[in-house]
Amino acid sequence: QVQLVESGGGLVQPGGSLRLSCAASGFTLDNYAIGWFRQAPGKEREVVSLISSSDGSTFYADSVKGRFTISRDNAKNTGYLQMNSLKPEDRAVYYCATDTGFKLWVSRNPNYWGQGTQVTVSS
Repeated sequence: QVQLVESGGGLVQPGGSLRLSCAASGFTLDNYAIGWFRQAPGKEREVVSLISSSDGSTFYADSVKGRFTISRDNAKNTGYLQMNSLKPEDRAVYYCATDTGFKLWVSRNPNYWGQGTQVTVSS
């Protein structure tokens, strides 16, 4: 059974940092791209960052570029999103997802999703 479990969310003050993890089970992430998406209250889900399975190519939404870093550790079957200099507008439920490179990079419609983890940025 394919399962993705996010962790690491929470409440942080503006300017703070959080590291989200996405642990996969039931399959190996090696051959799959990983993506992080978020959905803020009243807004549509948006892509935050992607990392390829092959050469480690990455994509970042303009809103997080320079502040967030996506990475993966295939030995641990886990993906990560390091979030620095957090802003109140980063508040959202963050989801990790995985699928083929085409599903993530082109159609932005992956089949496999985690349950989400809440990130709140507030003083």
